[in-house]
Amino acid sequence: MSDRWVDAGLLKAGGDRLEYSCFGPAPGQAPTLVLLHEGLGSRDLWRDFPKRLNAATGWGVCTYSRAGYGGSEPAALPRPLDYMAHEARVVLPEVLHAIGFERGLLIGHSDGATIAATYAGTVHDPRLRGLVTIAPHFFTEEIGLTEIARAKQAFESGNLRSRLAKYHRDPDNCFRGWNDAWLHPEFKEWNVSDVLDEISVPVLAIQGQEDQYGTLAQIDEIERRCPKPTRLVVLPDCGHDPCYERPDRVLTELTRFCADVEPDVVRPGAGS
Repeated sequence: MSDRWVDAGLLKAGGDRLEYSCFGPAPGQAPTLVLLHEGLGSRDLWRDFPKRLNAATGWGVCTYSRAGYGGSEPAALPRPLDYMAHEARVVLPEVLHAIGFERGLLIGHSDGATIAATYAGTVHDPRLRGLVTIAPHFFTEEIGLTEIARAKQAFESGNLRSRLAKYHRDPDNCFRGWNDAWLHPEFKEWNVSDVLDEISVPVLAIQGQEDQYGTLAQIDEIERRCPKPTRLVVLPDCGHDPCYERPDRVLTELTRFCADVEPDVVRPGAGS
């Protein structure tokens, strides 16, 4: 394998074909940052953030779309209410195997943060050097359920469906898989905070102070329960998507975290 890693296409994980992109140093040359998107996100909805992250850290970066999102195969609906646990324990290990993951971080946003934390707390992968959660969910809150109900109205009678169609080959599958699960009556009792008790790597938790889907209680739970060192970053005047709303600050925090967990990795421009 070359020391430069440029790869994109489809991989097989969880019985589905999933779109992915990887670039930067190959896994044998540097650590890898694996990005897990939000509940209505996809590989491409990270926009230019992955490339900026690679430039800032010098690490390899891999993004993929879960089943039902982007150009990946549709998901079977309705999703089970434990769909995030399934993604963490069944699908993500196969994704990491397919991309040749050797060491690095998981960086998850929203649902992706929950999946990443569940993986870290239940799989106990020795290749994992740290965990980054951005606007995570570990339990339901009324503020989030209210916003998700508003999203349903926007999808059914507003322009949300047409907006999603620009990034997802099956916007109905994408939206219903997420929205129907979160608005299921039994989902009000959903709580996976116990996965935090078993996370054995350092954690960086980032959340916007004006996050419309959850309160700061979500990242406070990380600090309260994780046995390893945690760093909480609260961004003022920022909502649910810090990578889009405050990309420079998020890149600074991620670069610092990478340097802390892997201090021997040479960064771009180091020694110049």
